[in-house]
Amino acid sequence: MKILILGLITGVLFGFLLQKGRAARYDKQIGALRLIDMTIVKFMFSAILVGMVGIYLFKDLGLLNLDVKSTVLGANILGGLVFGIGWGLVGYCPGTAAGALGEGRWDALWGVLGMLVGAAVFAEAYPALKKTVMIWGDLGEITLPGILGVNHWLIIPVFVIGGLLLFRWFEKKGL
Repeated sequence: MKILILGLITGVLFGFLLQKGRAARYDKQIGALRLIDMTIVKFMFSAILVGMVGIYLFKDLGLLNLDVKSTVLGANILGGLVFGIGWGLVGYCPGTAAGALGEGRWDALWGVLGMLVGAAVFAEAYPALKKTVMIWGDLGEITLPGILGVNHWLIIPVFVIGGLLLFRWFEKKGL
């Protein structure tokens, strides 16, 4: 029960930040896809950087176990294509579609319905996918620090500094 409440709080906070960051706006989504407005990219990359620092900090403090999923190229490529095509057609990704619908943007309803239909199709196709696409190009449980053979705290600052420089460049370019 405690984990469900934590999930609810995290979801509400995420939705609040999506709304405040204007990430649930159709024009921001299309601007990101057209590479003329980097608001969404900055929002997503900020979340990745904060998550990267937080996860490895909690792991090192013994507060969580890091369970890396196997990298499967077939599943990642097919899933990325389906996600990207859906985002391009609807103009919303899953989180922003739900956020936009919550703001009263009825056009996002198509994205939410598409997610529900997609989930049902995936559930029905899962037995076949499990024997095919979900095993093609299985690289195992890999991480960048693991590939390079270095401590994760040598990689994380590079990404954080790189992200900050990228954000600065976006701002200079008016993106």
